Amino acid sequence: MTDETTLAIAGFSMIVAFMYLIMSKRMSAINSLILIPIVFAAGLGFHDARLGKMMMEGVKKVAPTGIMICFAILFFGIMIDAGLFDPVIEKILKVVHGDPMKVCVGTALLAAVISLDGDGSTTYLVVCSAMLAVHRRLGINPLILPSLALMENSVMNLIPWGGPTGRVLASLGLEASQVFVPMIPGMVLGTAFVCFLAYRWGVKERARLGVIEFHHDGSHASVSEDPDAEKLKRPTKFWINVALTTTLMVALIVEVLPLALLFIVGTALALLINYGNEDQQARICANGANAMPVVAMVFAAGIFMGILSGTKMVDHMSAIIASSVPEAMGPHFPLITALLSLPGTFFMTNDAFYFGVLPVLAKAAAVYGVPLEEMGRAALIGQGAHLLSPLVPSTYLLVGLNKIEFGDLQRFALIPAVCISLIWLGTAVSLGLIRI
Repeated sequence: MTDETTLAIAGFSMIVAFMYLIMSKRMSAINSLILIPIVFAAGLGFHDARLGKMMMEGVKKVAPTGIMICFAILFFGIMIDAGLFDPVIEKILKVVHGDPMKVCVGTALLAAVISLDGDGSTTYLVVCSAMLAVHRRLGINPLILPSLALMENSVMNLIPWGGPTGRVLASLGLEASQVFVPMIPGMVLGTAFVCFLAYRWGVKERARLGVIEFHHDGSHASVSEDPDAEKLKRPTKFWINVALTTTLMVALIVEVLPLALLFIVGTALALLINYGNEDQQARICANGANAMPVVAMVFAAGIFMGILSGTKMVDHMSAIIASSVPEAMGPHFPLITALLSLPGTFFMTNDAFYFGVLPVLAKAAAVYGVPLEEMGRAALIGQGAHLLSPLVPSTYLLVGLNKIEFGDLQRFALIPAVCISLIWLGTAVSLGLIRI
């Protein structure tokens, strides 16, 4: 067995071990992300100064995401404390009339609209800020909200500015009209599937919980868990908080500054507008307690990814995936690529798969006359389940916001997420976008 094969097998084994340990709850996600790659790297002979360098490189790569998540949680926590979302929650409660089914479908539709900005973290922050209190108040299964937000974001993530499609276009030198536009029917069906799931889960929750009629007494539902929540609200600052949040969201979309810097500035302004000097530190401490577990998880994921990349495990994983396709299957490269993209984008980062594996597959497919755009579409099929990968930082934000376990989310949402990819595959094949 060559060193390259050993490294590839070690890489796949490391991710499988991580998945098993967190889904079986034998280890916490943060311990698994930190300790498992260290053990594997040491076993491969990387137990000198190289190991520390790899870990630090991984941490540096996720640092902007970690900082952004930290201050985003602080910002939205302050807005929640100040009561910004209370009228929205109150309005939602009136519209849904305490019906869990309507709440679930509304959550899916809201996630679809917010996901148009192409950023998963923003989607999770907005959707959870608006809907979490409603789900809590009705007693809906806490896994439903994050699952719907994640799956709908997976669908909308195919927009060219969402990430995966942009990587495919850059990797193969294609235009959005060649790859993205033909995928739109599949995206429509994917959204319909998520809404159908929301309806089915909502019906089950309605059967379990019933329709809860609320008597509105002028008080608002609140996401805040602070016992002094009412004292923290700033109704007189409502419109200036709306203006600040709207400005921040627009700035995020047009990328005035890096996301991390926008949230840092936004947090400072939110504190200044709503609370005096003596209360600002208390708000930071209170909301920081929610931020720290998520941020710690992101930096732990950085160590995992740093070792996976630094040891070259991910490079050899790419090579072994590409070389595993038999020559006789050459004419079926698009279908093979579509099927490979599901585990490929789950076990590897998007960068590793689209810049490492896809060009190799596309070059081999060209021998059989397979167009590049067909390979590009096929490579996007696996994105249905990509966001449930332990290598996606924004998913740790989603888990933290909803106070659930990563493994529980994977168990609940993995099969439905795979179904999204299968719907895309079926649509692409039936429309002749991918040959079989």
